[in-house]
Amino acid sequence: MTHEQGPVPAPGVRHRKRRLQYELIGCGLHGHSLVGTDAAQVRPGDALLVRETDDGMRWHRCLRCDAWLPLPAPDRPAVQTVPERHTIDLPLRGRPLRDRYVLRLIAVDRLVHFLVLGVLAVAVFAFAHERERLRGPFYRIIDAVQNGVGGPSGTGRHGFLGDLDKAFAAHTSTLWVIGAVVAAYALLEGIEAVGLWLAKRWAEYLTFVATAVLLVPEVYELTGRISATKILTLIINIAVLVYLLFAKRLFGVRGGGRAEEAAREHDMGWEALERVHPGPVRNGS
Repeated sequence: MTHEQGPVPAPGVRHRKRRLQYELIGCGLHGHSLVGTDAAQVRPGDALLVRETDDGMRWHRCLRCDAWLPLPAPDRPAVQTVPERHTIDLPLRGRPLRDRYVLRLIAVDRLVHFLVLGVLAVAVFAFAHERERLRGPFYRIIDAVQNGVGGPSGTGRHGFLGDLDKAFAAHTSTLWVIGAVVAAYALLEGIEAVGLWLAKRWAEYLTFVATAVLLVPEVYELTGRISATKILTLIINIAVLVYLLFAKRLFGVRGGGRAEEAAREHDMGWEALERVHPGPVRNGS
């Protein structure tokens, strides 16, 4: 048995560079994107997508990752020929596919923020509504716990107990305002999550502006008490800003929206498929 290379590529056709291929992730999650597996015959013009060997074996090209997969001809063909190009919906590949995964990762982060802030907003509203009824039982429980461990009775002015004491002392209107602000922030994060998941351009701008504005209080908090969580949150948000600004070319950076669309078209469409080596590697006698 010899290892035989498929047809020699035409001038200008190149192999894909070795790099992290998001296409392989997509195919691993959703399977290969093949066409013509149910066609009765393969025509010479279908060579970019399907090729048939002398022994009747067919090689089908994945439209996402460019892998060639050997499959037997169908016993009961559903169609006569391989579909025409204009009828085929090409899957995402290249930078558009990379952007989908990165944007959806950011969307998941925003979704977590939405859920946490939503729960916090509900808790603030509930506390504001039931504060007077909760005041007495709360202090009695705290006193019982502190006396049980040998601590002082009454409330402290520092730490968690001090924060709760301030909450019970705050005006009801102040608590409702705080709850409304937290709820609005949660809604903003939810809108960002949905827009980024759907890869909307407006969501990228919204996420950038919102993250940049909220970066100021995050940096200010580090001047007081530093924690690993605060540092990690700051690093994530800075990474999001850098990615959106430079990789997604917001605000005219690196050519702006036109350059972004041109880069997208470069990695999508039939021309992108034709630029990649079209020949399968097969075994022959």
